[in-house]
Amino acid sequence: MAEVKIIPLLHDNYAYLLEGSGERAIIDPTLAQPVLDLLVGKKLDYIVNTHHHWDHTDGNLEIKAATDCKIVGFEEDAHRIPGIDICLKNNQKFDICGANFTVIFSPGHTSGQIALYFAKEKWLFCGDTLFSMGCGRLFEGTAQQMFDSLQRFSTLPDDTKIYCGHEYSKANGEFALTIEPDNVDLQERIRQVGLLREKNLPTIPTNIGLEKNTNPFLRVKNVEEFAQIRRKKDTYR
Repeated sequence: MAEVKIIPLLHDNYAYLLEGSGERAIIDPTLAQPVLDLLVGKKLDYIVNTHHHWDHTDGNLEIKAATDCKIVGFEEDAHRIPGIDICLKNNQKFDICGANFTVIFSPGHTSGQIALYFAKEKWLFCGDTLFSMGCGRLFEGTAQQMFDSLQRFSTLPDDTKIYCGHEYSKANGEFALTIEPDNVDLQERIRQVGLLREKNLPTIPTNIGLEKNTNPFLRVKNVEEFAQIRRKKDTYR
């Protein structure tokens, strides 16, 4: 059975190591050396990128040179993903580390953002689309695209674990509380996040059910409400 290991990088990035069935894959390697240090004496089969931003791809070429792994990404972002070997399509299934994921095209943060959904394992690797109590900025996409992407995620089983690209829970929770100050679930969530961060522990993974109860961007009723909250978040503090 495949397993997930969280790799903290830089100030608040997360990459992920998948291991299973004699294979290994890295999702969104910000830096090469910490990953290579983790892999000493082990082979790496794949790098998978959820989108082209440097803080998710800068480790690609150095890791590939050291391990001869294959780099996997979305076909529409192939021109922006360093060293890409395998181009994926929306809704395509791909076997990796003894598991199978489906590509979910989820634009909004970027025009070529994807998420990797492992239905059997109930894992969602969503890059910078959905965060704990937040969502990504609209750098290349529209509010409608991001709203639609988040709505698609919200249809997944509530116990689906969310592995996102950054440790933003504390700041996102503080903002979420300005939108729903009386949300008891949110208040408790922020308390739990504080306890974890005091110990320098990750608040990831979260899950779909928890986000539906505490994430203002998943709790909106329509795209207009989403856009309004996104604008507020963009200028918050």
